[in-house]
Amino acid sequence: MPDAERVDVLVVGAGLSGIGAAVHLRKHCPQRSFVIIEGRQRLGGTWDLFRYPGIRSDSDMYTLGYSFKPWEQPKAIADGPSILQYVRDTAREHDLERHIRYGLQVKRAAWSSVEACWAVEAERDNGEIVRLHCNFLFMCSGYYRCDAGYTPHFEGTERFAGRIVHPQHWGDDIDVTGRRVLIIGSGAAAVTLLPELAKSAAHVTMLQRSPTWVVARPSEDALANKFRRWLPARLAYALTRWKRVLLGMYFYNLCRRKPQKVEQLLLGGVRAYLGPDYDVERHFHPRYKPWDQRLCLVPDGDFFRAIRKKKASVVTDEIETFTESGVALKSGETIDVDLIVTATGLELKVLGGVQLSVDGKPVDLAQTVSYKAMMYSGVPNLASSMGYTNASWTLKCDLTCEYVCRLLNHMRSHGMRQCTPTLADTSMPLEPWSDFSSGYVQRAAHLFPKRGTRAPWKLKQNYIHDLMTLRHGCIDDSAMVFSNPVPTSAAATLA
Repeated sequence: MPDAERVDVLVVGAGLSGIGAAVHLRKHCPQRSFVIIEGRQRLGGTWDLFRYPGIRSDSDMYTLGYSFKPWEQPKAIADGPSILQYVRDTAREHDLERHIRYGLQVKRAAWSSVEACWAVEAERDNGEIVRLHCNFLFMCSGYYRCDAGYTPHFEGTERFAGRIVHPQHWGDDIDVTGRRVLIIGSGAAAVTLLPELAKSAAHVTMLQRSPTWVVARPSEDALANKFRRWLPARLAYALTRWKRVLLGMYFYNLCRRKPQKVEQLLLGGVRAYLGPDYDVERHFHPRYKPWDQRLCLVPDGDFFRAIRKKKASVVTDEIETFTESGVALKSGETIDVDLIVTATGLELKVLGGVQLSVDGKPVDLAQTVSYKAMMYSGVPNLASSMGYTNASWTLKCDLTCEYVCRLLNHMRSHGMRQCTPTLADTSMPLEPWSDFSSGYVQRAAHLFPKRGTRAPWKLKQNYIHDLMTLRHGCIDDSAMVFSNPVPTSAAATLA
């Protein structure tokens, strides 16, 4: 790739979000040139990175799928390889491979208001620096670290004679056949791993400090499959997508309005699988309300079936120390195992850890306020594509991409080269970026932009509201300042 390649839009990330962004740009902004840069050597993002057994979506594919590409497989809750193939097929169908530059990790980006240009530095694995210039920077790399997951400190880990692995670093050399496995954690990865490992392991134990809300749902949507037989693919997909959106919004609002009722419904579902003699209160009744954290989705109850068949078990306790043969718990009990899987969460990164500067001044994103949950106060010509915490990731990303395309077209039609979200009312109360109580969110809360209490700085987490404001709302609002700098040189320079 030539030094200082120039494009109109630079998309960072070739996962579900980045590939979707590129399709929207080709469709809605055909006159804009773009390049996708990807830090890894393959596209697919999360769905290529995570290779642990049983990996699957925790959202149905009718909403996790793109708005423009119907999901046509029978299973609504899809496995990781199927989702990866869906992303690859999308890239191939829209001829996107030629736009992707692999093996480039964005390190720094400097904005020049004089030039209305981002100067971006990306680094190859060998340390080589590659420079690119763009008018608009579109961050589609998600918000967690690809190189490391979160593992808390445990006493005595060096004493354990077996292997300890984080799901994010699962390798093909790991064989659990006939072995005793301990999974530490109770989130989506743990709930996914347990039934899959239980198929061949001697026994799988999931050790949790406290329970997580777990709900079983059919892996297939019977009505969606009927729609697909009776109707054209796009119409069937659209109807199912809206059905899923509305049901999801109804359930989320019910959790907020009547949390005790939902708690009893969820606990009743667990009892139906595990029977009246199982201690559901101890192992499956969390201390927090439903949707204060994401619910763990169990397709076809596979997680519960593994427990009923005695292939797996759940222990609610805390680790005192690791031992040579497993772990000793604070209750005095011990668990002897051959393999320990630390499914203890993710490490979050703001915009992939990119160092930003505007006109020579470093940007501390924690001191900015999020504009329409995609741009940042005082930072020109930059947007990020991130999904909902209470619904499918792609629902929000699709709307974000549509808005960015509308914004780019508005700037072109009005002869503007720079757009800057500007917070005029500094007295507006600010809130943390997320109200989720999940550990991975709370650990990184101080790093992320704040959110406001009034539009367009307020985060709604509501698809229908966002549909109206991002797809049909005004672009030229009072908080967005447009300008048209007169260029004085070929490109911005890195500070």
